[in-house]
Amino acid sequence: MAAPLMGAWWPAFAAVAADVAPSPFDADTVVRMARALAADAYVAPDTTLPPALAGATYDQYRDFRYRQDRALWRDVPGVDFQAQFFHRGFLFKPRIEIHVVEGDQARPLPFSTALFDYSPNPTPALDDTLGFAGFRLHAPLNSREYFDELCVFLGASYFRAVGKGLAYGLSARGLALGSGDPGPEEFPVFRAFWLHRPEVGSAAITIDALLDGPSVTGAYRFRIEPGEDTVFEVDARLFPRVDLPHAGIAPLTSMYQFDAADRTGIDDYRPAVHDSDGLGLWTGTDEQVWRPLHNPASIQHSGFQDASPRGFGLMQRKRAFDSFEDAEAGYEKRPSAWVEPLDDWGRGEVHLVEIPTADEYQDNIVAFWRPAAPLQAGSESRWRYRLHWTAAKRWKPALAHVVATRIGARPGEDRAIRLVVVDFDQGDAGSEVPQLEVTASTGRIANPVVHARPGGGWRVGFEFAPAGASSELRTRLHRGGAAVSETWLYRWSA
Repeated sequence: MAAPLMGAWWPAFAAVAADVAPSPFDADTVVRMARALAADAYVAPDTTLPPALAGATYDQYRDFRYRQDRALWRDVPGVDFQAQFFHRGFLFKPRIEIHVVEGDQARPLPFSTALFDYSPNPTPALDDTLGFAGFRLHAPLNSREYFDELCVFLGASYFRAVGKGLAYGLSARGLALGSGDPGPEEFPVFRAFWLHRPEVGSAAITIDALLDGPSVTGAYRFRIEPGEDTVFEVDARLFPRVDLPHAGIAPLTSMYQFDAADRTGIDDYRPAVHDSDGLGLWTGTDEQVWRPLHNPASIQHSGFQDASPRGFGLMQRKRAFDSFEDAEAGYEKRPSAWVEPLDDWGRGEVHLVEIPTADEYQDNIVAFWRPAAPLQAGSESRWRYRLHWTAAKRWKPALAHVVATRIGARPGEDRAIRLVVVDFDQGDAGSEVPQLEVTASTGRIANPVVHARPGGGWRVGFEFAPAGASSELRTRLHRGGAAVSETWLYRWSA
C-alpha cells in the first residue's frame, strides 16, 4: 500500500496539504482539459508577483534555493526519483500549477517559504497561493549512492535532460511556433504539471503537462527513464485554436558559435565552441544524413523534405576535451538529442533554423518537424516519439560517420577557392578505398579525392570555386552505388 503523500517525512506541508482535497485523475484527464481549453478564448497565465519578487535580479533569484531535505519522495523507500521545485521571480514569472498523482487521485501541491533557503536575505512574507515556476527531477544516474539532477522543466515549454556522465546543454520544447520567422515567435507555456509517484522499484516516472498559448492547447505525457541514454517517451495531443500552417513538432534548441569549418573573424584560444555540431537525419527512404551546423552572417532556414521520417536530432559528436579545451564549460559532455517517431508522421520536412551569434550565451539553433499539412483550428492531432538524451547515438552503425568538417582557402593565388576536407570514421567500410561522390548546387568542384586517413577512417578533399551567394554541397562514399557512409550536406555561404 502506498505511503501517504504528506507525512512526517514532509513536515512543511503536513498541515496545509491536509486541507487540500484530492480530485479524480486518469489517463485522459489532461486531454479533456486541453480540449475544453481550446474551445475558450485564451487567458494568459498569472504573472503577478509581490514586490519582494517582482524586481529580483539574477543574483537575487539564485538565492532562492530549494531545500534538498524537502524534496518530494526523498524518504520514500524504494522510489528512485525525487522532485525539487523552482521559485517564481526574475524571468520566471508565470504561476505554474504542480499536482502529485497517486493511483487515481491528484492533489495540488501548495507553495511554502519553508521549502526554500533565502539566505543571506530574510525570508519574504509570501502566502501559499504563490505557486511555483517549474521543477527538476533527481535520480541515481551515475551511482546508486547519489541522486543526480536528471532533468528540468522551466520556462515556457522548455525542458532538458542528461544521460549518464553528461552535463546540461541543448533543450527541447513542447512546441515551436514561428521560430526564426520574420514575425514574433509564440511561446506556449506548460501551465500545469502532474507528477506521478513512481511505483517502488520502477525504472521510470510519468509526468503529465497541460500546454496553453494564444494559438493552441495541448496534453502531453512524458515517460522518463534515466540511464546511459536517458529516454523520454512523449505523447503529445494538440488542439489548435487557429490554423497552424508552420507548427514545429518535437523542437530542439541549441547553441553553435564556431568550429574548424567557420573560424572567420574568431579570436579565441579554443578550437571549437558549441553545444551541438550537426543535424542528423534518418530519412523515410533509409538515407542517413549529416548536416554540419553553421553560424551564418544572416539567419538561414533549411528544409529537408521527407515522408515517414525515422529520426532526426541535434548532435554533439565531439567527445574529447582537446576538441574544445574549455575546462569550465565542458562542451564535450553536452548531450545529443535524437527524436525517434513512434508513428507514421506522413509528409513534411525537418526544418533547421541557424541564427547569427557573436557569443556562446544565446541559443541560436532550432530544429523541428514541420508537417506538410497545416494543423487546423478545432482539430486534434497526436504526435508520439522517443527523445534520446545521449552521448553516442548511432542510428546506422555500419556506415562511416562524419567526424570533422574543415574549410579554408586553397593555397595559391586565388584565395576565393575553398579547400573542403571531410573526415569519416571507418564504419564497416572495409580496407578497400571507397568511391566518392561530390556535387554542388552552384559553383564548380575540382580535384575530388578520398584516401585512408592517418589514425583510421577516410579523408575526403575537394576544391570548391563559388559562384553566387550560396551553394549546397553534398558528398558520400559508396561501392557500386551502395552507400558505405552517411551523406554529408553543407550550405556554403559567401
